[in-house]
Amino acid sequence: MTEDTRPISRRVGIAALIVSGGVLASRLLGQVRDIVFAGMLGASGATDVYVAAFRIPDFLNYLLAGGFLSITFIPIFARYLAADDEEGGWTALTAIIRPIAVAITALVAVGWVITPTVLAWLFPDFSPEQLAEAIRLTRIVLPAQIFFVVGALFTAVQYAKGRFVIPTIAPIAYNLGIIAGGVLQPVITGTDPSPEGFIWGALVGAFVGNFLLQWWGAARAGMRWMPGTGWRHPAIAEYLAIALPLMIGLSVVVLDDTFMSVFGNRVGEATQTHLQYARRTMLVPVGTLAQAAGVAAFPFLARLFAEGKGTEMADAVDRTLRTVLVLSLAATGLTVALTQPVIRTLFERGSFTATDTVATASALFFYALAIPLWGGLQILSRGFYARKEMWTPVVIGTVASLVAVPVYVAMQSRFGRNGVAAASTLVLALYTVALAAAWYRRLADAGRVTAMLAAPARSVPLIAAGSLAAFGVAWVVARGLGDGWWAGVVAVTAGTVSFAAVGLVAGGLLHDRFGRGRLRPG
Repeated sequence: MTEDTRPISRRVGIAALIVSGGVLASRLLGQVRDIVFAGMLGASGATDVYVAAFRIPDFLNYLLAGGFLSITFIPIFARYLAADDEEGGWTALTAIIRPIAVAITALVAVGWVITPTVLAWLFPDFSPEQLAEAIRLTRIVLPAQIFFVVGALFTAVQYAKGRFVIPTIAPIAYNLGIIAGGVLQPVITGTDPSPEGFIWGALVGAFVGNFLLQWWGAARAGMRWMPGTGWRHPAIAEYLAIALPLMIGLSVVVLDDTFMSVFGNRVGEATQTHLQYARRTMLVPVGTLAQAAGVAAFPFLARLFAEGKGTEMADAVDRTLRTVLVLSLAATGLTVALTQPVIRTLFERGSFTATDTVATASALFFYALAIPLWGGLQILSRGFYARKEMWTPVVIGTVASLVAVPVYVAMQSRFGRNGVAAASTLVLALYTVALAAAWYRRLADAGRVTAMLAAPARSVPLIAAGSLAAFGVAWVVARGLGDGWWAGVVAVTAGTVSFAAVGLVAGGLLHDRFGRGRLRPG
């Protein structure tokens, strides 16, 4: 096996660029998906049903730690690679993938049976017609979880082997499937557009993008099936020891989407849809900046820990976290300044009205405040996972989830739609601060925190100045051109340019005053 001798920072950087490009393409395509959905269906009780249809499938995925399969398998595989025992790694993969496939198939079958009861409990305000439609759509999309879960192990193999390109295609293919299903359904059936087409597209997209392509990518990375592997291989116990906390814990990050749906439904019709559009728009910079950095860094962090290089691993976490926080703060500053023109440009057409724009934009303002929190969580949690310390983030996340319920109840009751979005930010802030405290306490080096936060703190005045400039320019454009789609495009473009220009000018002035290199994030 050939050892990559490039510095760890360079390898992480290259991987991050690959993942970031793929995530950006996926997020942009996800926005296209939402634009098509909003234009064809708007925001109504029917679209709320579509949002509700994903609650049980997503929870089944969570029960089996499906969203964490890469995280749980990579440290195991990295240990075999560090010991130069790749064949042992393939044996471990074979041992783990069989019970996982059986378990998710059984969970899908159980989910099919309990769908009516669970949806009736989650969404008591649905009419009988809405509930019946939500049950039908849920049962269509449920099998997609088999493709997500098994495919995640194929993705983990590629990450562990330093292959990042094909895994980035999975969400792109998934979104293409949803778009194609929604567009083709009325053409094929000759009926009006409905959420059903998008649901069938999600099922096909999951099969092609998350399963078929990832199996092919893992095979290209050298994956081998070891048919003689026993069902009691020690890798299964190791996997369960890592995954069990993630299975039984109540991560507030995973439940954030469910909280949005359940409490949004209590506000009134179309609120779930408004919140979902706002939340997904906020997650574009989160995915492009923070998620990409976390995904790219994790295999290298796990390998460093497996090799006994704990200090180097902690240094890599600090560098990545510092950069992500600076970029995430900038994304927050720009987003909060341009909420209405951004939503108007993306969604206001067809069945999506100006009233929907105002409702979605107001929620986006509060969601955008959480972008740095999401960024910090992406990196901090992977620091714990690389060390196989799953219980710390799980216990903290479970406590945050329990605290979240009364926070959501109070905020939704008092402030409605915006209260739900603000509750998400408040709970994530609690979780992030607690997780950061736990991480740096265990490192026993207070100087690390100060050094890591220095660049983000220095960037805040620059970002604030740029944000005010962007808001002012967008306000002038709205006054001059009105509230149409083209006015939104001009406002977003001019606001972004002014944000960057003011930030660069202010940064240059501080650079000259206080010295070269003081504002660099890395």
